[in-house]
Amino acid sequence: MRFLIYAFGFFALAGCVATTVAPPAAEPRPEIEGGIERKVEEGIERQVEGKIEEETKEGVENFIGEMVERHGFVQAELEDILGQAQYQGGIIKAISQPATAKPWYAYRPVFVTPKRIAAGVAFWNTNAPELERARRDFGIPEEIIAAVIGVETFYGTQNGKHRILDALTTLAFNYPRRAAFFRGELEQYLLMGRDQQADLLNIRGSYAGAIGIPQFMPSSYRRYAVDFNNDGKIDLSGSAADAIGSVANYLKSYGWEAGQLIVVPAMVNGEDYREVLYSGYPPRYTVAEIGQWGVTPRWHAPAGRLATLLELEAKNGKEHWLAFNNFHVITRYNRSVNYAMSVLQLAEEIRAARASNL
Repeated sequence: MRFLIYAFGFFALAGCVATTVAPPAAEPRPEIEGGIERKVEEGIERQVEGKIEEETKEGVENFIGEMVERHGFVQAELEDILGQAQYQGGIIKAISQPATAKPWYAYRPVFVTPKRIAAGVAFWNTNAPELERARRDFGIPEEIIAAVIGVETFYGTQNGKHRILDALTTLAFNYPRRAAFFRGELEQYLLMGRDQQADLLNIRGSYAGAIGIPQFMPSSYRRYAVDFNNDGKIDLSGSAADAIGSVANYLKSYGWEAGQLIVVPAMVNGEDYREVLYSGYPPRYTVAEIGQWGVTPRWHAPAGRLATLLELEAKNGKEHWLAFNNFHVITRYNRSVNYAMSVLQLAEEIRAARASNL
């Protein structure tokens, strides 16, 4: 495996969801599709669905009332739309077992593969003008944008099979742990549909409600999606150009720093280093300060640069990396450290493969 440093001095890197206003917490977007496989389970599921429909009726009615009062929706229209939503038990199962929960040694081979690398090169070649413009306009490297889209949907070929309406209503009213979040996303989905005069009954995406080639949640769609091909509409499901521009806008809005370090490999001594392991927050200690906890970069990193420490589970032990602000920005697309590192390593492989073919 190549180590990567991701600075313009080594590679020209730049590139799921960044803004000058305070951004919302990034939502985890699991990548495993779930479902009921056995006939017995299917029978039980049908019984449970009926019960859940009865128990959540009041919640749906209250939600409709809030949407009417807050946003001026017509109650009868919302009743008609939400009345056609279908509870999906498989979605609850799928979101309870996210792929990002795998250890790094099992996660990486799923996303950094020869097939995905080759497809990434093809995606870059096909969309080179748009990727170059996104780099110029937003400062995000072509390979980072391509890798995000490659990890999310295999370059737009696996955008998801679930009706977004079904996914969001299922999670908003039947997944207590994150019900408030998904009610908010259902609210944003309805607003998005009104803004764009979209057919809310037929838009499909992930079981978590993410839409299109870059898998934007509805709130991110409304906040960060851009009409990058200037055709007068935003289409993240059918336009690679809009997806490219929107991913770049997302990362830039969350504070991407063009030309800066993303990660460098590190060594650790003792056990004190655990106090500075990445915990989801922006880096707050300098490289020099982290050194006091027994952490040393294997490659040069400016002593005054803010960093945090990553620990990945390899087959034969632990891998350690110093991560900088741009790594944290990628985790705003998906909080998982495994996710962000797979984006980086896929990006490196795509750039290297493309350069060897030029």
